[in-house]
Order: sequence, then C-alpha cells, then structure tokens
Amino acid sequence: MSPVPHRTHRGFSLVEVMVMVLIVSVLAMAAVPAFTRIQRRAKTTAILNDFRTFAAAFETYSHEKGGWPAETAAGVCPPVMTSRVNPAAWRRTTPMGGKYNWDYRQNHLGTTITAAISIASATGAPLTLDVPQLRDLEETIDAGSFNWLGGSFRLGTSFVPVYVIQL
Repeated sequence: MSPVPHRTHRGFSLVEVMVMVLIVSVLAMAAVPAFTRIQRRAKTTAILNDFRTFAAAFETYSHEKGGWPAETAAGVCPPVMTSRVNPAAWRRTTPMGGKYNWDYRQNHLGTTITAAISIASATGAPLTLDVPQLRDLEETIDAGSFNWLGGSFRLGTSFVPVYVIQL
C-alpha cells in the first residue's frame, strides 16, 4: 500500500480573515467623517454660489429700478426677476433642502431686513435643520466670524437660513 499524499490547503485562517475585517473597519471609520465633511463643504459651496449669483441680480435690479421686487413665496421667482436669474435654479430644491425665498421687508428674530434671500420649507421640499451645515455656511459667508444673529448670513424666524442683501 502506498502512503496517502499530503494535501496542502491554500486559503485564509479564521484569524487572518478577522484581522482583515478589523483593518477594513478601522479604515472605514476614519473615512466616513472625512466624506461627510467633503459632502457638507460641496453643499456649502453650491448654496453660497447661488446666494451670490441671485443677490447680484437683485442688487442690479434695485440700482436700475430704484427699489426691490415685491415679496414672493418660497420657490416662487419674483416675476420681475425672471429675465435676470435662472427661474429653474430659483425653483429647484436647494442642496440642504427647502427652496430659495425672496424676502422683502421681513422681520427675522426682531430685526426687519429690507432685502434678503432665505431658504424655506416648501411643498415637496422640506428644510432640515442641519446645524453643522448652517455653521459651515455662517463661517464661510461671514469669513469665520461666528454669529447667528449678525453679518450677511444669519438664522431667521423658524431657524431658516437668511442671506442678507440690505438691512
């Protein structure tokens, strides 16, 4: 009788698999916060770009016409602005939810703001209160000076984000 040949098994042991799972888990835990920060920063940049583009159009209108457009509801572009701003961009849901809203002579937390663009909840576009996102907007727009009630960016009534064009 001939001896049974010895077979070698190629594969991973349970310990090796568990070590790999542990390494992948640690890497994923480190990557998720960075990915979240990158997403928040991209949203901030998109919103800031919209605020500045829309504000420039409204300021130009004000200088040319000697006044500001009438108040409109969230997601409704003031009719006199449809040739100055992209109405589709105005009506779309913002990166943080809600819709852009033209505020003319509105009171926000005790301060009457003559001209501003806010983001408000609208039908089909709820605005979620994302404090890190709001803080990132505040610090970006007002150059690092954190103040919810002052500067160009502030929180308005019902904690809506407000980009002030004129007090």
